[in-house]
Amino acid sequence: GFELDPALVEFAPDAHLNSRFAMSAAASAWKSAGLGDVRSVGGDAARRAKIEPGRLGIYLGAGEGTPDFDNFAASNLMGWDADARDTDTARWAEAALARLRHASETEQEPNMTAQHLADVFGARGPSFNCMTACAASTQATGEAAEILRNGDADVMLAGGSHTMIHPLGMTGFIRLTAMSSRRDDPATASRPFDSTRDGFVMGEGAGVLVLETLEHATRRGARILAEVAGYGASADAYRITDIQPDGVGAGAAMRQALEQAEIDPATPDPTGRPPVQYISAHGTGTKENDSIETRAVKLVFGEQAKRIPFSSVKSMFGHLIQAAGAVELMTCIKAIETGWVPPTINLRHPDPECDLDYVPNSARDMRERGGVDVCLSNSFGFGGQNNTIIVKRFSL
Repeated sequence: GFELDPALVEFAPDAHLNSRFAMSAAASAWKSAGLGDVRSVGGDAARRAKIEPGRLGIYLGAGEGTPDFDNFAASNLMGWDADARDTDTARWAEAALARLRHASETEQEPNMTAQHLADVFGARGPSFNCMTACAASTQATGEAAEILRNGDADVMLAGGSHTMIHPLGMTGFIRLTAMSSRRDDPATASRPFDSTRDGFVMGEGAGVLVLETLEHATRRGARILAEVAGYGASADAYRITDIQPDGVGAGAAMRQALEQAEIDPATPDPTGRPPVQYISAHGTGTKENDSIETRAVKLVFGEQAKRIPFSSVKSMFGHLIQAAGAVELMTCIKAIETGWVPPTINLRHPDPECDLDYVPNSARDMRERGGVDVCLSNSFGFGGQNNTIIVKRFSL
């Protein structure tokens, strides 16, 4: 049901769905940040927002381009030599040249989504795309914040975009047994931390944030929603599809982020609240992830772990793969803004190995408990990549 605003199509008429998701999300973020309406600026958004183009950067965790599956499969069939039981390369090439879209090769390049955003916004500063699976957009956002801290840009568009809802993507994750088999009941299939969980439900989409240095934001009178206070990254160096069972790798990313944010995970805050008032779980709903992430949180926070609301919005959004972390970070920012934390839905059967406060089935109003000032968001990717971001309520 998604349609890109026609005014943005002109920037990249052949853009694949990942790029279209990202352009739409970035345009919304730009407008929400008070920087103008991207639709009317003709690729000159930076200058019209009075941002030096060389000081505006892009850092995405965007997935590979959506394959032109139908035409590629048709070319394979037309190029197949049944007698030789092999592909006739010349015949395949003739069919592919006739059927595949002109931009099919360039749109498969992982950097193209970031390039499209650079074109739309007139961004001539640092531009990167991060390919670290389910941790990608959290890593991209954390690295974008580091670029700002290092003085290499004033403004960064950061986040992620991905769709794996195509035959190759869906088949691949089914073969990995990472997805729920409850195809007859999709509304309740995603059930992180539940004892009957059997995998995630695939989602798709994008999340893009506008990050700025404090000096730039205050100079233009921006409404600051939150501060990126800490970022951590680690690798398990264990197995491609499994988290390190003892949770040490995931814990290392959390500890790094907490240290940068100057938060002691074992000590309540000055008001007596836990040191972090909400954790956005990676929470895929796979057997291994949820119990190991629980173990890692207890390893880091000790006795404070049981006091912290800790939920998985994948139970509601599905798993957006490379875009997941950015969207989940937005839920943290909304928790700070509203004082409500989101639930883990479909949590009906407690798992003895998952014994923390997962905010089961209903959102929780935290305002009578002092609200939410500090949130931590986890993302763990296939291959063993672990990333954590901490956001705080901003105050001078």
